[in-house]
Amino acid sequence: MTHADPSTLVRVTERVWLWPHHPDPDRVQASVGMIAGDDGCLVVDAGQSPAHAHRVRDGLAHLGFPPPRLLVYTHHHWDHVWGAQEWGVPVVAHEECREALLSEAAKPWSETYLRSETAREPLLRPSYSARIRAMEDCWESSRIVPPDQTFRTRHVVELAGVAVELEHVGGRHTPDSIVVKVPSEGVVFLGDCYYPPPYHLRRPGDEPDLAMVRGLPDPAYHMYVESHDVPRSRQEAEAALNPPAP
Repeated sequence: MTHADPSTLVRVTERVWLWPHHPDPDRVQASVGMIAGDDGCLVVDAGQSPAHAHRVRDGLAHLGFPPPRLLVYTHHHWDHVWGAQEWGVPVVAHEECREALLSEAAKPWSETYLRSETAREPLLRPSYSARIRAMEDCWESSRIVPPDQTFRTRHVVELAGVAVELEHVGGRHTPDSIVVKVPSEGVVFLGDCYYPPPYHLRRPGDEPDLAMVRGLPDPAYHMYVESHDVPRSRQEAEAALNPPAP
């Protein structure tokens, strides 16, 4: 696997590709994953905006990828779902994700609304400033897309040539978090599952949930892909979790 900037698709395995996260944390731009079946591809997270999703779709078309067939949300946060309208395919997510997005869709999203909410609650500034930057004045044509299909604990998607397992893990970042497993490729998409709560909800002492992530490495999987960092091999993940004693 090679690393690249977030304007270039990265090949993780034969059937798994990644549009990387943006390294600037102020952009809050999560990675977008692609799992290629013989009859179409499954997209893991939608991108942070229609423009972001459009760039990813162009990259897929340039590589001759099979057409998108299904979109999976790892959770409901904006940087994972606001690009969904650009994909135009059915969406699958955890049942709590649908509830959260129906609530989000009812809000009057606009630059004016974001600025007024930031004035009310300054801790929202990092997230809401990134949303203003990402949306590039396309508020009137954008919409939040709740999932078409939901599940509670586990769901399997069968593409021609590859099966994808969706598993609910929850966590403090958000209770609807799932992981996306591709057993035949040895790859797991972690989303943000072990991250601490969003900045405006964070309390002193909130840290990454290392107890959760220590339970994720599995000999059946050799590559772990999270949304806001580089992919890690199982050995790299285990080394990060268990640093040598000084």
